[in-house]
Amino acid sequence: MIPKPGPGEKYKESREDGMHALRHFYASVLLDAGESIKALSTYLGHSDPGFTLRTYTHLMPSSETRTRQAVDSMFRKARKPPTAP
Repeated sequence: MIPKPGPGEKYKESREDGMHALRHFYASVLLDAGESIKALSTYLGHSDPGFTLRTYTHLMPSSETRTRQAVDSMFRKARKPPTAP
């Protein structure tokens, strides 16, 4: 929470609130949807995708989860009976 300013003071800026928090939310939604780090880096205006990766890597789905989902999907497709013409 941004503290109320004293007499004659301006509101103090807080990275946890406002536009910075909105950028993190935006990044987390895109990463959850499978967007690439390179594209996200461009969208956020970062000049180095490595910076974006270091900043947001904790929000990326784990490779173990993606691997398990890929294999499960392949087996589900293999088990479906062929559809009649």
